[in-house]
Amino acid sequence: MGVVELLSIGVGLAMDAFAVAVGKGLSMKRLSLKNAGLVGFYFGFFQALMPGIGYFLGIGFKDYITSIDHWVAFILLGLIGANMIKEAFGDEEDVDDDLSFKTMLILAIATSIDALAVGITFAFLQVNILYAALIIGVTTFVISVIGVKIGHVFGLKYKSKAEIAGGIILIAMGCKILLEHLNIL
Repeated sequence: MGVVELLSIGVGLAMDAFAVAVGKGLSMKRLSLKNAGLVGFYFGFFQALMPGIGYFLGIGFKDYITSIDHWVAFILLGLIGANMIKEAFGDEEDVDDDLSFKTMLILAIATSIDALAVGITFAFLQVNILYAALIIGVTTFVISVIGVKIGHVFGLKYKSKAEIAGGIILIAMGCKILLEHLNIL
């Protein structure tokens, strides 16, 4: 899997974190680089950590499902993407300006569960997990910091659009993996 594919997956996975970061930015009375960086750090760190955990979980199952690994990747990415799109049309979540360790830990884990499932697919696709996790983490950090700024300036205008875009990207990557394996691309 190349840089463009990993960057695309990173952008797709970062959209949940972006949406929450927009809410955090919206709730901040004064925006500071320190607070935006803290939000980006939590989300980026966990978005990098979770694919690693998923990868090592997936390695344990790899021998059993190698013949259908492309279908597993297609289904997982498709389901994650569809869920992100569905959440974009759901009720708005209440977000406040609390940046305490407990609050940010819960939000970071909640927004990175999708990355755990993607990490499982990476095990089947023989992706360099350190490289992939670094790209996903840095991408999420940057997008989250931007999300805090956008939220502070524009409010929730882009939150659902970001979740829809992220879902579409993940579904497209799942389709690409399947089509490449079937030698259609």
